[in-house]
Amino acid sequence: MLLHIPDVLTSDEVAGMRKQMDGAEWTDGRETVGPQGARVKRNLQLPQASPVRTALGDLVVAALGRHPLYHAAVLPLRTLSPRFNRYEGGGEYGFHIDGAVMQVDGDAHVRSDVSCTLFLSDPDEYDGGELIVSDLYGEHEVKLAAGDAVVYPSSSLHRVTPVTRGARIASFFWVQSLVRDDSARRLLLEMDTAIRKLTADGADQGSILQLTGVYHNLLRRWAET
Repeated sequence: MLLHIPDVLTSDEVAGMRKQMDGAEWTDGRETVGPQGARVKRNLQLPQASPVRTALGDLVVAALGRHPLYHAAVLPLRTLSPRFNRYEGGGEYGFHIDGAVMQVDGDAHVRSDVSCTLFLSDPDEYDGGELIVSDLYGEHEVKLAAGDAVVYPSSSLHRVTPVTRGARIASFFWVQSLVRDDSARRLLLEMDTAIRKLTADGADQGSILQLTGVYHNLLRRWAET
């Protein structure tokens, strides 16, 4: 499921994060991938040990925690600390699939079920830099407003096209979901959306209660903790 999550960050929050990143040190993004990824990756990233990365990552996690659509769509169990990248001067990332299991701290690991990109540059600030996600229905081009995010299955083949003007700045991270299967997460999101709409429309409370029970029983059946 590829889904646009609008307004994760306000314009003021984006501006504040961008100001902090302007004075930060950036390193070669190939330092965080294996040999296969290094052949197709050309960008810059905030170093893992950077205090700026840590502080900004905490802000992203807090913002996501306030967003109901993100939670309904992703059903997050564990989240890898957000990272930040910068594409400019022809920088790109060729087609690749994200690693299935990623180490957090020590022996802790996160299974990557859902990938997320949170845009921190507006589309008119740069040319190119589209996120291309490939699935059974073709290739989907994503280029969102600053503060908006996109989530998609980590199993998807995807790339970032060359940035030929300006700079594309974004946060990216991976989530282990309570529900591993993407199609099951989609069904739960559709049911959650229907429940919210029926409630807002003043539908029969008994029917809403019954449908809510079905939602939670399906989540109980599919959830992994």
